[in-house]
Amino acid sequence: MKNRFNIICFIMTPLVILALSAYFKTQNKVVAVFNSPMEKFYSMKAIKMKQGSDKIITSSYKIESDASINSKSLDYFKVAPTFAKDNSEIMVYPGGQPIGVKLNTKGVLVVALSDIDSSNGKIASPAANAGVQIGDSIIKINNVEINHAEDIARFVNTEKNLEITLTLQRKNNLDYFDVKVKPAIDAKDGKQKIGLWVRDSTAGVGTLTLYDEKTNKFAALGHPITDSDTGTILSVSDGVIVSSNIVSIKKGTRGIPGELRGLFIDENIIKGQIIKNTGCGIFGDGTKSLINKKFNKPMKIGLRNEIKEGKAKILTTIDGSEPELFEIEIQKLLPQSTSGSKSMIIKITDARLLEKTGGIVQGMSGSPIIQNNKIVGAVTHVLINKPDVGYGIYIEWMLKDAGILSK
Repeated sequence: MKNRFNIICFIMTPLVILALSAYFKTQNKVVAVFNSPMEKFYSMKAIKMKQGSDKIITSSYKIESDASINSKSLDYFKVAPTFAKDNSEIMVYPGGQPIGVKLNTKGVLVVALSDIDSSNGKIASPAANAGVQIGDSIIKINNVEINHAEDIARFVNTEKNLEITLTLQRKNNLDYFDVKVKPAIDAKDGKQKIGLWVRDSTAGVGTLTLYDEKTNKFAALGHPITDSDTGTILSVSDGVIVSSNIVSIKKGTRGIPGELRGLFIDENIIKGQIIKNTGCGIFGDGTKSLINKKFNKPMKIGLRNEIKEGKAKILTTIDGSEPELFEIEIQKLLPQSTSGSKSMIIKITDARLLEKTGGIVQGMSGSPIIQNNKIVGAVTHVLINKPDVGYGIYIEWMLKDAGILSK
């Protein structure tokens, strides 16, 4: 009996070891997929910037971000059910045409800190010593609201050698707080300075996603406008959208994002007032002039549970101001419990668009994604090493931030 038991143990032990080994190898493979290096994604950014003088940067933005999910891991996900209740009554006009965006920030944004050359040698930034950080917004000075970068120099030089009080907002936090800063005299020009570079506005070209005639609301871009130096989402004081024309294309290639180059036209004719700049785009009140001439019929919207992987189209403009439809493929639908600009993986399949642009290019963000005659999303990002592949956002996220679709 004892010999029989030993024989069974002798046979079973290696089988158990092999089974356990196979199990742990399987688990390690899954972990390796999720921990694999992230691809770099770039989104659309402005075509033209301008810089002011004497440490005042008056206009510049970029919109860049890293992918939060590696494309190799997508097979492990399933699309979460939508929580929106009813979309049967929502009909919106599709965009697809280029728009010029002008945005003024709330207060001024600190984009850099600098030392000062005083009569006693170089000294550290007084603002930095007081606790000011890159990415802070200066809302008030001495309890007076600040609207322009030039206001900083005016207040700093009003009183000689006196402390000034800066009211700050940090990284879009709703709470304000005060710091006291004592200016230093710059030996080069004799002016008082606190050692800051600031920015108060931005301008660029993007694409309109939709316009709702019932509420007069518009939505565009599909991702936030962020500061080019700090990555901070810009807080909106006020802003407008105007007409724009695409005049040339820089074709995207592997490792180098392309771009649509455009010009503002009829800048005095305001087509919409920008109210919000969120993680899902820019939103505000528009006019019927946002209805484009070619695609001038309202369309239904498609929520997350209505979207299918497979063929779809994007409505975008690559010449002039008139949008066209181009073929794409929705490759993966990603689960999102909260709103975000990376909802689906899309691939450009239209031969003509690939020939012209190389795929998704800067300035194309906001282009509506259409499937089964419904607007289901908008283009947001391009995969830098695969210019024909990128991200789109679920349209319901944009509709909610626009105030068109209730939660």
